[in-house]
Amino acid sequence: MLLRQTPFRRYWTGQTISLFGDQVSVLALPLTAILVLHAGAAETGYLTAAGLAPSLLFSVLAGGWVDRRGRRRRTMLVADVVRAVLLATIPIAYAFAALTLTQLYAVTFAVGCASVLFNVAQSTVFASIVAPADYVDANSLLHGSRALSFVFGQSGGGILVQLLSAPLAILTDAVSFLVSALFLRRIQPLEPAVAPGGRGHLTEGARFIAHSPTVRTLLGATATINVFNFVVAAIFILYVTHDLGVDPAELGLVLGVGAVGAVIGAALTARVSRRIGVGGAFTLSCVLFPAPAFLIPAASGAGKVTILVLLVAAEFGSGVGVVMLDITIGAIFAATIPAPLRARVAGAYSTINYGLRPVGALAGGLLGTTIGLRATLWIAAAGGLLGVLWLIRSPVPHLRTLTVEP
Repeated sequence: MLLRQTPFRRYWTGQTISLFGDQVSVLALPLTAILVLHAGAAETGYLTAAGLAPSLLFSVLAGGWVDRRGRRRRTMLVADVVRAVLLATIPIAYAFAALTLTQLYAVTFAVGCASVLFNVAQSTVFASIVAPADYVDANSLLHGSRALSFVFGQSGGGILVQLLSAPLAILTDAVSFLVSALFLRRIQPLEPAVAPGGRGHLTEGARFIAHSPTVRTLLGATATINVFNFVVAAIFILYVTHDLGVDPAELGLVLGVGAVGAVIGAALTARVSRRIGVGGAFTLSCVLFPAPAFLIPAASGAGKVTILVLLVAAEFGSGVGVVMLDITIGAIFAATIPAPLRARVAGAYSTINYGLRPVGALAGGLLGTTIGLRATLWIAAAGGLLGVLWLIRSPVPHLRTLTVEP
């Protein structure tokens, strides 16, 4: 069993605790902007974009630097500590009545930069402590933790915001990053050799994606879904709290109960992958993830109980889909991308996939201000389903099992 293997167990434990802290910030950061600093649709869009912009700006450079430098575990550890310190400045500034939107933007951007370094190094460390035959099961455990963090992290975050205020709740995430760093210190993965530098070093990840039909298709599908998903993300909390009248504790409860879908998705993905193939499970997830977003604008005008039920259903359905997508794509990447290239491919992939997220967030804020929040949500829900079109003539739906590339 994977959890009996000490390196993976320590890695999994640290990431699990960090994921729970992250979910508190997912709720507390925008609520700090909305409730404390009175941000509107455009400002919440800017805040979301500030956290995502580093993926667009620095992922390729980060991937090349990590592959050339090595020491990926140490890079992840330092990134955790930096993120903890940065987040701690928000409640400190709030305590001295000095918190501003400018500081929120700056901290969110800087945390995003540290996260880019952490993420491009992570895939190599994961593959260094997990055997290829266990890729799907290991990803299921990690994303099972992520799913549970959706259930208890966001509901707990809503309660913390209600009891302590949104800025003080962010301290939970800062502490969780420090705990993650402590567990990373206790593993010693056998990392691949350092990649040589030279001409073409930084672009090698992009060239690999361009020449890999599988990875190229995955990028097209996930990037399309992400653009429209972040249109929703940029205005969701504002729409729910202002237009639908849901308070922070109710919102946390909705997100927590709805996230049971993510737990179920994590539990089912390995079984579904064995039944219809890992590619078939990924294809299914490209529908299950974006489609429930239609229920969010549909809740407008309903009674409070109906609103909460529809929001829970939307979160539940999307939770099943997003976890199934993340588990299957992580396993495909681990098997398909050669070890010396993983950070650079992750950097190039993130530049487009994550880099388009701030575009979606900015579009959500601007469209929400121009045509209204509800109309924007209808457009985003329909647009998310376009991602499945990338799969129609690709090899991805036909992937039954995973063959590890040399």
